[in-house]
Amino acid sequence: MTADNEGGAGSGGGNGGPELSDSLKTFGAVLKALREEARLTQEEFAPRVRYSPHYVAKIEQGKRFPPRDLVARSEEPLGPVAARVLSAAARSLTRRAGLASWFHQWASIEEEALSLYTYESSVIPGLLQPEPYIRAVFERRLPLLTEEVFERQVAARLARQQLIVERPDTMFSFVIEQALLERHFGGPDTTRALLDHLLEQGRRRNVEIQVMPLRQEDHSGFEGPMRLAETADNRWVGYVEAHDSSALITDPKAVSAMLQRYGKMRSQALSHRATASLLEQMRGAL
Repeated sequence: MTADNEGGAGSGGGNGGPELSDSLKTFGAVLKALREEARLTQEEFAPRVRYSPHYVAKIEQGKRFPPRDLVARSEEPLGPVAARVLSAAARSLTRRAGLASWFHQWASIEEEALSLYTYESSVIPGLLQPEPYIRAVFERRLPLLTEEVFERQVAARLARQQLIVERPDTMFSFVIEQALLERHFGGPDTTRALLDHLLEQGRRRNVEIQVMPLRQEDHSGFEGPMRLAETADNRWVGYVEAHDSSALITDPKAVSAMLQRYGKMRSQALSHRATASLLEQMRGAL
């Protein structure tokens, strides 16, 4: 299965399974200690940072990735010194918490890439999945995930998506099959959230989303999903996955062939503007 289906979140066990998130647990423990030092219960602290007690509890247990504004919101109830401590703990967090071990190498490349190209035919790319879609993916994961692993995987994927926001100078290109949108994976509400999210992300100046039509006689993607990344020194590398395994492709000839196929698919898919129009039509038909 692809990283956008499973690997970006980890699988059930063995060498390819998810690594325990020590950094998330440490952050949660620090938050709990600071909250207790301020003599606040979770029920008292939660409304002051504008989150639910249940959500705060999940963060303290290391089961949820803390929101980016949590530190700033904590300064008033916990004090400026505690906020600085919490900020230091937040810097130790990594968006790779909960990622499968075999996915880490590509995750490192993603974080430094100048350009990222993704073609997907089996599932919406992980960087473009809204939370309802992510949860629908992991709810269908076999073997079934425990609640703790499930929440950690969701948090890891949402955190990984911050790449698009944090790297506005990185060009993100996505070619996705129209069949993935027509499938209504997860039901109508999930599909509605997906279409809204794709439209929103597609408005970013560093994101180009193109849909490959259902009928395309000249389709060059028959060899399957793939990813390409331009590194900081302007080299290109490729990446492919299948069923909890992956391969990083660095041979220049092989990468060149992947670039040629991807370039051809971009010319075969709907334009960015035509894709947005199709998404709006599909959204209106729900």
